[in-house]
Amino acid sequence: MLTSADLDTLFLTVKVASLATFLMLLLGTPLAWWLARTRSAWKGLINAVVSLPLVLPPTVLGFYLLVLMGPAGAIGELTSWLGLGTLPFTFAGLVVASVLYSMPFVVQPLQAAFTSIGEQPLEAAATLRASPFDTFFSVVVPLAKPGFLTATILGFTHTVGEFGVVLMIGGNIPDKTRVVSVQIYNHVEALEYSEAHWLAGCLLAFSFTVLLALYSLLKTQPVTHPLK
Repeated sequence: MLTSADLDTLFLTVKVASLATFLMLLLGTPLAWWLARTRSAWKGLINAVVSLPLVLPPTVLGFYLLVLMGPAGAIGELTSWLGLGTLPFTFAGLVVASVLYSMPFVVQPLQAAFTSIGEQPLEAAATLRASPFDTFFSVVVPLAKPGFLTATILGFTHTVGEFGVVLMIGGNIPDKTRVVSVQIYNHVEALEYSEAHWLAGCLLAFSFTVLLALYSLLKTQPVTHPLK
C-alpha cells in the first residue's frame, strides 16, 4: 500500500507538473508561433536549442542547470541580486528545471499545429480587418486545438516522469523537492520492493490512462506531430 510519504510525493509531483505545464504553455505558445511563421536565419539555432533536451542525457542538463543556478552561476548571481536566493534544491528551482527539460514536448506539437493551419485562414481574417490578436485567438487557437491538447498532455506526463534533472536540481528533500520518481528510487535503494511496486504501478497506470485518453480524443482528427 501507499504510505503517507508516498502520497506526499504524489501531491508534490502533480503540483510541480501542473505549474510547469502552465508555464510551458505560456512561454511555449509564442515561441512555437514564431518558429512556425518566421523565415529568420536564427530559426534553426532556436529549434536546436529547444529540442536539445530530447537527445541530451538528463544528468548532463541537470548538471549544467545546477552550475548556472548555483551561487557562482549567471542565473544564481541574478536571482541572488534580485533577493530571491539561489534556485537549486528549492521548489522554484524544480519547476524551472522541469520547464526547460519538458519544453520540446510542448513547443513541437504546437509548432506543427500552427504550421498545418496554412495561410488561407489568416488571409481570410485579414480581409475582414481582424487584428493579429483577434486572428490568433479567434482563428489560430481553435484550428490548433488538437496541438494544444497534445502539448498539454505530453508536457504534463513527461514532467511527472522526470528523474535525472529533478534529482540534480531538487535533490531529495521530503515535502519540498522529493517527487514520485525519486521516491521510487528511495524504495529500491532500501530494498522496499513492495512499496516501489505500488508507487511505480500508480505511475504506470496514470501514464497509460492519460495517453489512451489523448489518442482516443485525437483519433477522429489529424494528429499533426505526435512525439510518441
